[in-house]
Amino acid sequence: MRLGVLDVGSNTVHLLVVDAHQGARPLPAYSHKRELRLAELLEPDGSIAPHGVDLLVRTMASALEIAEDKGVEDLLPFATSAVREAANSEAVLDRVRRETGVDLQVLTGADEARLTFLAVRRWYGWSSGRLLVLDIGGGSLEIAAGVDEEPDAVASLPLGAGRLTRAWLHGDPPTPDEVRVLRKHVRAEIARTVADFNRHGRPDHVVATSKTFKQLARIAGAPSSGEGPYVKRALSRAGLADWLPRLAAMSAIERGRLPGVSVGRAPQLVAGAIVADAALDLFNVNALEVCPWALREGIILRRLDWMD
Repeated sequence: MRLGVLDVGSNTVHLLVVDAHQGARPLPAYSHKRELRLAELLEPDGSIAPHGVDLLVRTMASALEIAEDKGVEDLLPFATSAVREAANSEAVLDRVRRETGVDLQVLTGADEARLTFLAVRRWYGWSSGRLLVLDIGGGSLEIAAGVDEEPDAVASLPLGAGRLTRAWLHGDPPTPDEVRVLRKHVRAEIARTVADFNRHGRPDHVVATSKTFKQLARIAGAPSSGEGPYVKRALSRAGLADWLPRLAAMSAIERGRLPGVSVGRAPQLVAGAIVADAALDLFNVNALEVCPWALREGIILRRLDWMD
């Protein structure tokens, strides 16, 4: 059957269409993205501004039309931190439902971590042993670890690259003091979770997902996306530590010229690199591998598991 996943994130609304059936890997058929940056369209009280809600409704309606044009039989719509944490979340969901017919499901941070972990487990298989999975989104950092398809431990922290950039890094490039203060904050937040994960044992394989990690790996020398999903892409702690001060010294425009870095995400790459560097250091990880599957694939796989 042809499935569609409609992902309303902090930065983009992404429609992914796949051909899938039980016992087989989902095959991507079509992808459509619209950059909304909902997390930046907030009122002082934390609600999504009226023009932001208007834009979301129009984008959802357009994505629904595209899904129908592409022959999608089952649409799986979900939202993450931007909608989840908005002060007017229920009103936004109600309006989307009334005007588009789409019942947008809001995932918790723990749900995100578990579903991303499932996707990574299926991609690498049982031979990868105990996995530690890291995912840096626009609004949050998800961490999950375990030996099965259901992780032993999960955490969702308010350390998304977009959120931290807006709250902590105001200069372009950010000042050394801004970088230092953010680094201290990020490390304190992650350090609180380390013991919960370490008590389950050392990971055999450390994996990252998300655009932030893909971009960091690319500028550190990993193969480009044009070489296909099956090429191994790794990011070392040493390589990241070498690039972090260089990224912090660049303007957003200069970062946007780096290989693999999109102009839209260049402003938040420094914050993402600070989070990635802290996670690798505090979890004592020398290198990780970047997985092409993440949350959207996890949702598709769970849906296939539930099919008759």
